[in-house]
Amino acid sequence: MSGLYDLMLLLDPNAPEERRNAAISETESMIGSGGELVGSYDWGTRRMAYEIDHRPEAEYRLYQFNGDNQLLERLNQRLRITDAVLRFRIIKLKPGQPIPPPPDQQAARRRDDREPQDTKVAARAAADAPAADEQLGEASTGDVAVVEAPPDVEAPTTVEAPPATDAAPDVPPADE
Repeated sequence: MSGLYDLMLLLDPNAPEERRNAAISETESMIGSGGELVGSYDWGTRRMAYEIDHRPEAEYRLYQFNGDNQLLERLNQRLRITDAVLRFRIIKLKPGQPIPPPPDQQAARRRDDREPQDTKVAARAAADAPAADEQLGEASTGDVAVVEAPPDVEAPTTVEAPPATDAAPDVPPADE
């Protein structure tokens, strides 16, 4: 049974040029001999989301092809043992699914190139912020907490606090 598939190859950019070219030509010849190559897209060298074997970048190649299960098994077996291939993924496409657009040509920004506010984590920023009671100048009087509003707010807000009790709740009196 034949179907339409995407094959995404991540090649090692540190591998010798001849090994990368051999892996590419072998993949294309296997697809050509056992199926029909619909499209071949070179996305270039890009930074990966996470390092693979201490390599932060990979050369991305996308192939779309029609093939059967025998071709998939041969590709799977051969790509697993090829040295120049860091990762690969074969995905079956639904009929009529459009070709994925190539990634932006702009290289992803490196961590050192980002602005300082891009690297802040919201939780850390919240932890560094002064506490709310320090900002509002909270004063407590008995059962009612009076909160003084900052000068730009018109009216103060009052919040009722739960009654304070010294006894433990739901404790029956002791029989003597």
